[in-house]
Amino acid sequence: MADNGLVAGGRLTDWVSLGVLASFVPRDAVDDAIAAAGRQARRSDGKLPPHVMVYFAMALALFADDDYEEVVVRLTDTLRAWGCWDEAWSVPGSGGITQARQRLGYEPLKELFGEVAAPVAEELTAGAFLGGWRLMAIDGLEWDAPDTGVNAAAFGFAGASGKDRPAFPKVRVVTISECASHAVVDAAIGGVAGKGAGEQSLARKLYKRLEEDWLLIADRNFFNWADWCTAADSGAALLWRVKADLTLPVLELLPDGSYSSVLVNPKIKGKARQALIEAARAGQDLEEDKARYVRVVEYEVPDRDGDGKGEVIALVTTITEMTAAPAGLVAHAYHQRWEHETGNKQLKTYLRGPGKVLRSKSPDMVRQEIYGYLLTHYAISALICQAATEAGIDPDRVKFKRTVRIVRRRAADPAAFPP
Repeated sequence: MADNGLVAGGRLTDWVSLGVLASFVPRDAVDDAIAAAGRQARRSDGKLPPHVMVYFAMALALFADDDYEEVVVRLTDTLRAWGCWDEAWSVPGSGGITQARQRLGYEPLKELFGEVAAPVAEELTAGAFLGGWRLMAIDGLEWDAPDTGVNAAAFGFAGASGKDRPAFPKVRVVTISECASHAVVDAAIGGVAGKGAGEQSLARKLYKRLEEDWLLIADRNFFNWADWCTAADSGAALLWRVKADLTLPVLELLPDGSYSSVLVNPKIKGKARQALIEAARAGQDLEEDKARYVRVVEYEVPDRDGDGKGEVIALVTTITEMTAAPAGLVAHAYHQRWEHETGNKQLKTYLRGPGKVLRSKSPDMVRQEIYGYLLTHYAISALICQAATEAGIDPDRVKFKRTVRIVRRRAADPAAFPP
């Protein structure tokens, strides 16, 4: 943004901040999501309408330290200045705002996130691609929710139980994000206790929605035969780390130091397994429910603990042609997975604040609040990526924390962010 004419505080701040949200989460998409979820306003009765409450949920993430009344004043003043506020609508107190949130539910925000959240990096964006594949990563994070009976029942507590249990229920979110921009493009929300609460279970909800031009990078906690097959069947390329005890037979050593190998369904053992490996060595076609060709890249990370032991990293990829992605580039691409950790920090530390608990006291409102965070983070990440690409620099050089401060407090040209 230009530095001329910066004005701190007041309505200009809200203009630019909410304008960023409206630029990347446009009103027509909001209306479509509300309609798809069946949450349209049924009558004009002075209550906060659904589209205002969608932006309110996003504004809660942007102004995480403000109470409901302050956030809604910021929102209504800005919408009024844009000519998007009906004077027949009233601004209720916190109880009325809570009721408006409950009328909206979380489904419109989930629908909206699914509609607008897409990769934003371009061909000229630094660090966005490996060949023709867009670098994407999958990982999980956890949020503390208020300790209410319904939140505890829905999400559970991590670790110990009884009197040693943690202070707050935890919500687990598994996300897929674009490595270059940190923009989250898909997410699954669940608890941390009970059946289906693990990262692998939540990730299974996302694999069928992968895109064919993606290279999905994952840590070793995500690997198993069934999930690998599901993700690969989407058409996306995969680059996953595997655990050290996974058997990876060498079919052919390749000039770049990688080797071709085969993953065998773990249900197949003994002579049947060995027969599949021999068939793979002979280059035969394999039944995909029994075995799949992969390429393996192994390298050692130098000792960091002073005990004289390095760490061996074993990566498997569906990119079996060495010339399409040489081993050195594959290894470098895997380390882009850490960009996902950076994105998680942006969500939990720079937006919500370190160690802070979500506001919402019921599971549906927790989900609504989290989707509000995801949408707001997406809008800011898209803004950063767009600006960095136009400036010819890596998006990592544009500090997220400073951008959030600018978005919250300053405006150079409000007209640049149309409602």
